[in-house]
Amino acid sequence: MQRSRLDRFISLTLNISRRDVRLMLAQKRITVDGIIVSDIGLIIDKFSLIVVDDKVLQNYQPSYVMVHKPVGVVSATTDEQHKTVIDLLDSEQYPEKTELHIVGRLDLNTSGLILLTNDSSWSERLTQPNAKVAKHYKVTLADAISEDLQHDYVSAFAKGMYFAYEDITTKAAKLTIISPHTAVLTLTEGRYHQIKRMFGRFQNKVVALHRFAIGNLELEQQLLVGTARRLTACEVRQISVK
Repeated sequence: MQRSRLDRFISLTLNISRRDVRLMLAQKRITVDGIIVSDIGLIIDKFSLIVVDDKVLQNYQPSYVMVHKPVGVVSATTDEQHKTVIDLLDSEQYPEKTELHIVGRLDLNTSGLILLTNDSSWSERLTQPNAKVAKHYKVTLADAISEDLQHDYVSAFAKGMYFAYEDITTKAAKLTIISPHTAVLTLTEGRYHQIKRMFGRFQNKVVALHRFAIGNLELEQQLLVGTARRLTACEVRQISVK
């Protein structure tokens, strides 16, 4: 359930008529998020705390988790061949882990920051195209970028590249060359193997790819590879800030 009328939810949950629900509301026997309610048309969602006569009908808590994904782990909830990011979570610490979904996937051979949540509204806000939430990557290349080609690289990424197979032009991306073999790339989209394909235009193979930030949320150094932690309330609210 994403959003529903309170009377409908209680009627279905307790298998009673909506007339009975209206009576219970009038008798002040129902609370939502700790507040006595009387509005039969009140809209609730799956994270609303619903209590009737001191009996909890719903107490589903939102969950927001940061994972430091290793190379070789798949961005999936289940997989028959590989360990998944869900498998990295300890069941005692994250009892809700089977209900989580991935916010922005990474390839099998890409490491770094992945977010998990059970809040689809939050994940949709981060991943919808017009959100333009930046993703930041460290790229390691097989061939050195010579000084005379650096401007060509930066300009091509900033201009966007056309891919005929999908008939799309990538959005402007910021490329910062750190050393001949390493660069930092900032994207606001995530098309199929996009980074590898963009560097492929220069016949330069990506040998390592690591996402170190999404929006203003950075993968902290003390979060070891293969481990996770819950996001703070402030991080949940402010991650999409550019």
